[in-house]
Amino acid sequence: MPLAISTELLLGGVGSLGAAAAVYAYGAMSHGSQLFGRTLIAPARPGELALTFDDGPNPAWTPRLLGILERHNVRATFFLIGSYAAKEAALVRRIAESGHLIGNHSWSHPNMAVTGMRKVRDELRRTSEALEQMIGSPVRFFRPPFGGRRPGALRAAREMGMTPVMWNAMTGDWKESSSDRIAERLMGKIDANGRRGSASNVVLHDGSNRGPHANRGPSVAASDLLIGRYKSTHQFVTLDKWQ
Repeated sequence: MPLAISTELLLGGVGSLGAAAAVYAYGAMSHGSQLFGRTLIAPARPGELALTFDDGPNPAWTPRLLGILERHNVRATFFLIGSYAAKEAALVRRIAESGHLIGNHSWSHPNMAVTGMRKVRDELRRTSEALEQMIGSPVRFFRPPFGGRRPGALRAAREMGMTPVMWNAMTGDWKESSSDRIAERLMGKIDANGRRGSASNVVLHDGSNRGPHANRGPSVAASDLLIGRYKSTHQFVTLDKWQ
């Protein structure tokens, strides 16, 4: 085979592999992708806003957040890490008894786009069983850590009776020290969603997958700012209202 032809075929094959990798990465990690199966993001209800909190429960910051939500009479959705919840059963029950929705955020926060399916199923099952024992009701929603997923992970969640959930409003609140900047960036995303005719599914963090000592004060304070900004114009809902 002439060198020019073989080189062309080789480059074409490399290009195809690169394109396939890009498609997989989009399906696995893009918050808006539905390529690997349907996930709940937000309906066409621009007047609704769901506050969701990941990586808790955190014994320092979750109670402060619950106080803010109670003061504003707002209900939110908490995606809890199972290994943390197991150490904070009373706090988990307090979240549920305050009227908030509790979801599964895995046992140890692995990226499920690259995690073996046996471990994926164990992470989901173990977390749901622990949470359900604490709160006395089924766990119906699951958010994949980092947003990472693949078809098998989403299918496993559905087989366990859970709806996979992504988002359409998030900023890097876990690494931002200013509550004002967090709130301002999220307000821009919420307003943009409204102009597109969509509700907003907002992600903030009351805990950290790296341990209990992270400072979540800026995220908690940003929640207060967001509620103050939108409570006269939006209805705050939990994710079960969107099914």
